[in-house]
Amino acid sequence: MTTQLHAFWKTANSLPLVGGLLGRRIFSVAFSLKAPYFGTIAPRVADMRPNYGEVVVPNRWRNRNHIGTVHAIAVCNGLEMAMGSLAEATVPADKRWLPKGMEVAYLAKSTGDVTCIAETDQAQWDGDDKDLPVRVRGVLADGTVVVEGTIHLWVTPTKR
Repeated sequence: MTTQLHAFWKTANSLPLVGGLLGRRIFSVAFSLKAPYFGTIAPRVADMRPNYGEVVVPNRWRNRNHIGTVHAIAVCNGLEMAMGSLAEATVPADKRWLPKGMEVAYLAKSTGDVTCIAETDQAQWDGDDKDLPVRVRGVLADGTVVVEGTIHLWVTPTKR
């Protein structure tokens, strides 16, 4: 199943300019307009496919806290956007999803751009369990994991 958002991602990535970078930027802006609070962190969607979402939260002034690192809430916003991209690319046609909670641990200072990654296994989406845990983590370019946790989704049948 392909949602409208996932179909738009595929189209944007097929744009030939600069190896798809322009398409990903257009998609990132459009995604931020769909859920306006995402725009507050100037995110870059790097990947969106079934069971995987990746969003970069840049280390820029408006995302920093008082000690000069990327603010924990900006990173959580990126994690939620990565989870949303994964969910839109994965949700079966007969189901819908809604986030219902997030648990995260802050493990290190976010001293650079943070790549926010969300992952699931396909078997999680195939069952009837209404609580679907999505694994999330934020990683620096050197591989340092700065945040990790779980976002829980409420997955239910679509209304007819």
